[in-house]
Amino acid sequence: MRAFPLLLGTILAGTSVASASAETLREALFKAYQTNPTLTGQRAGQRAADQQVPLARAAGRPTVATTGGLNENFIRGGNSFTSPERSLNASIGVTVPVYQGGAVRNSVRAAETRIEAGQLTLRGTEAQLFTAVVGAYNNVLRDEAIVGLNAQNIRVLETNLRATRDRFEVGDLTRTDVAQSEARLSLARGQYQTVQANLIASRENYVSLVGAAPQSLEQPPALPNLPASPDAAVQMALEDNPQLLAARRSRDATDYDIRVARASRLPQVGVTVGQNYSNFLGTLGAGQGYNGTQSGTSTAAGLSLNVPLFQAGRPAALIRQAQELRSQAIEQATQTERQVIAQTRSAYAVWRSSLEVIASAEAAVAANKLSLEGVRAENSVGTRTILDILNAEQELLNSQVTLVTARRDAYVAGFALLAAMGAAEARDLGLEGGPLYDPVANYQRYRGSLSDFDTRIAEASPAPSTAKVPAQNAVVTRPLDPMLQSNVDRSAPLTTGADTRRP
Repeated sequence: MRAFPLLLGTILAGTSVASASAETLREALFKAYQTNPTLTGQRAGQRAADQQVPLARAAGRPTVATTGGLNENFIRGGNSFTSPERSLNASIGVTVPVYQGGAVRNSVRAAETRIEAGQLTLRGTEAQLFTAVVGAYNNVLRDEAIVGLNAQNIRVLETNLRATRDRFEVGDLTRTDVAQSEARLSLARGQYQTVQANLIASRENYVSLVGAAPQSLEQPPALPNLPASPDAAVQMALEDNPQLLAARRSRDATDYDIRVARASRLPQVGVTVGQNYSNFLGTLGAGQGYNGTQSGTSTAAGLSLNVPLFQAGRPAALIRQAQELRSQAIEQATQTERQVIAQTRSAYAVWRSSLEVIASAEAAVAANKLSLEGVRAENSVGTRTILDILNAEQELLNSQVTLVTARRDAYVAGFALLAAMGAAEARDLGLEGGPLYDPVANYQRYRGSLSDFDTRIAEASPAPSTAKVPAQNAVVTRPLDPMLQSNVDRSAPLTTGADTRRP
């Protein structure tokens, strides 16, 4: 099952050969992996959950306690033998639980199972974060391309307007043609402001997820070995989707909870050993000629047996509650499975449809370029109007925007499909720059802890603030894809108007 994810890591690793000034998708993913507060917070929550095992184990381990006290009798009703002036008492005892009806054993198993579920949930959080980063990364690329296309469109429309005004001056065109060109340019400038705002929003969202501003993002590498059918994708998702696996482990833990609840009706056996010390500090028999022992010690050992006979219905209520919670967990696991299936199939459908849209949009861009050239040529001989040129230019822009949007949708849907299949986590992506976080290490460190004073926790750097990251702008320096490029000055040559009859 892990051969395919390793291939994904190899593909992403290939992006590291890009120029030093460019930022790759792999680098963005690793930055988010290290510094995103959603992920680092989930790790802290998992480390806290790890303590449930030593807490459960503590209930079945021996405990040692000591007590001491100094008593001063200010008012004495008897003689100094029955009421000495003062006394010092101290004791130390060890209690060893022997049998608790299986409550401890099943509590430990429930805690261990929930820790496994938490580790799987952490995997799911990684996948969700990486999917969001891939989306943000591609959103920036898409919006940069759209801003570039709209800037290009404005330059074309400005050239058109200048040519239209020149031809109007020599009598080739009418004032209506000029007005149409002016209106279309004004609309294009307004649209340009909108797409610039969209680019700024995409860059700020990138900062929020990654913790740093996007720097000349490289085109992401192709995603490898995507499934051939939705059924194949669903089969992999049912086997390795982390959210689904976590829900199943949480369901399994509730079975141990029922056993813990049943243990509350069973006898409990324990062994106690104690050592006592008392000292009357010379006040026992004071004034009565007593020269005997003023202090003493004693050792006691015993066996305790607690047999519940009547607890006012509490055990039965606990068992019924645990049984219903198990039923709820079973239904939640089923619901999670349904969601995973729906997400996988939906991502597959979006990915496949986006690939079709890409093919159609590429054909449309090529056709619209050819159409625009033809309309311009026909306008030069008087068989097409300025409005025809403007419409052809708008159709070309629309097809170009559709193409870059479809490319973004296909990549994001493809990665979301990998995430649903459980193949888009840190262990799958070949991230470099430091060791990957190991949630098992913290659990292994504390699972057998016996010390009451070991309060040290694993060192973890908090996620940095983005307050000092400069506000993002809409400046685009990336050149357009050659397929999206179009020459700006395509206006027909000016004529004297001698051979053109004015309307």
